[in-house]
Amino acid sequence: MSPQYTVSATPEAEEAGSVALAVASLPATFGPAEADWADVVVVAGTPGWTADAARTVESGARGVMVINPVPEDTAHLAAAAEAARTAVVLDLRWASSPALVSRIGEPDARDAVRSGLGTAAMLDSVATAAPGTDSNRLLGEHLATLLTVTGMLDGVRVLRIDPTGYTATGRLANGAPFAAQGVLTSARPAGVDIQLYTLDGGVNISVPDPLAAWPAEVRVRGSHGEVLLPTLFESAHRAAWRRLKDHLDAGTLPDDLAGFARLTDLYETLT
Repeated sequence: MSPQYTVSATPEAEEAGSVALAVASLPATFGPAEADWADVVVVAGTPGWTADAARTVESGARGVMVINPVPEDTAHLAAAAEAARTAVVLDLRWASSPALVSRIGEPDARDAVRSGLGTAAMLDSVATAAPGTDSNRLLGEHLATLLTVTGMLDGVRVLRIDPTGYTATGRLANGAPFAAQGVLTSARPAGVDIQLYTLDGGVNISVPDPLAAWPAEVRVRGSHGEVLLPTLFESAHRAAWRRLKDHLDAGTLPDDLAGFARLTDLYETLT
């Protein structure tokens, strides 16, 4: 059966988002474009991506996939997408992991964390990336992941940022402290780990890089003991494409840009 939606990606976007692999994993829905125009255009999330995406929307694309975007003002893009009824989905390095926000009605990390925020004592998180990674960009990816599960962060301050990583602190919704550290090293796999400590337990989250369908791990501890949430063998890239498919099929618009605006607002206070 021929693909329902054709896809076009720049070489930079293809490499950053493993686009060919993600599209091939959904062969009944997506396939490569054979002409200059495509239903879905993939944009790399490098500086200036909002302008690139807005031009794509104005060209008539039905959907836009943005790979790992850096924090930027999304207001103009959001207005253009709303006017054209174009679905814009953000494929975020870790925040798009299906284990953080499940679409299948299963318990997920966001529910587990937000349920525990009322009795939270502290949150500690470490993001790891390869040497040479831009520390500022890693910080944006890290904060995007934390916002996905916590909903909000207050009083965020960067105590240190340099070519080896960073340290940031702030408060959770109930006033409990959190710390976020970035480490650039080849001594451990790239990914992000989050530990929420509550009065009677907590939540441990480990999200790998979306290079393959390596599953994230979410463990919830409480008076009931420890529970391992369902293991989902799907990359963040593929999860983002499935969401785009759902919106294209239904003719609805995702809220990715509105959610990303929270990250941009927070990031601008730090830089």
